[in-house]
Amino acid sequence: MAGAYDDRDGKIWMDGALVDWRDAKVHVLTHALHYASSVFEGERAYGGRIFKSREHSERLLRSGELLDLPIPYTVDQIEAAKAEVLAANNLKDAYVRALAWRGSGEDMGVAARRNPVRMAIAVWEWGAYYGAAKMQGAKLDISKWKRPSPETIPSAAKAAGLYMICTMSKHAAEAKGCSDAMMFDYRGYVAEATGANIFFVKDGEVHTPLPDCILNGLTRQTVIGMLRDMGVTVHERHILPEELEGFQQCWLTGTAAEITPVGQIGEWHFQVGQLTRDVAAAYEKLVRA
Repeated sequence: MAGAYDDRDGKIWMDGALVDWRDAKVHVLTHALHYASSVFEGERAYGGRIFKSREHSERLLRSGELLDLPIPYTVDQIEAAKAEVLAANNLKDAYVRALAWRGSGEDMGVAARRNPVRMAIAVWEWGAYYGAAKMQGAKLDISKWKRPSPETIPSAAKAAGLYMICTMSKHAAEAKGCSDAMMFDYRGYVAEATGANIFFVKDGEVHTPLPDCILNGLTRQTVIGMLRDMGVTVHERHILPEELEGFQQCWLTGTAAEITPVGQIGEWHFQVGQLTRDVAAAYEKLVRA
């Protein structure tokens, strides 16, 4: 499948029914379009099975709760809908996007309790998120924007509005020939990339930022568990910028990114080392088990 995302063949699950891809539309006065009242999940299906599918559905509902966005479906209903839309599009290996949002209704201001909460699920073929960088090592810019304090945003939610500075950061990075950007948090600690968690290796041990103001990604949690099963020491902690010089390897994790090695962040360089390759291979085996 190729071309603009609004002009493709196929089916999208929308508000409980399958509709033709090109007919999956919303009104211009949809509340989410004006006030970012939406949450989503990005998932991948491998061989017809969505990895961590139920965990993603559970997190979608939790994100809705954090945004005062009561999603009118249960986990079981969401799971059934994902299976239905994969089958309708005859896809086994696919990216899965589940989205819930405040629609149009009687309210068109900041508050919108009278507007319905709507939901859609789309699936499509999507290869490596970072292209060739998945093998060669991505080059990252350093964003001028910082991840904000959890006192200012619901940082545990996968909410669309929280990605505004990520889009801006990635655009700036791409303009410099980079694949992505690394962000610091409001305190100046290393946080994450624009859509992926980050890991570093030093002397055979792994260091990754505490998810105290960033999303604790499901892939992140999976990789930490894998590493500990492999006998690798993992330190979840605050990481200062000056520590980057001492790290030897680096990789990103995320449903879209999977395991992507990093070769450079700003002025710092990293090897695509053996541990990085081992983790990537183990993850690939796990998701296709």
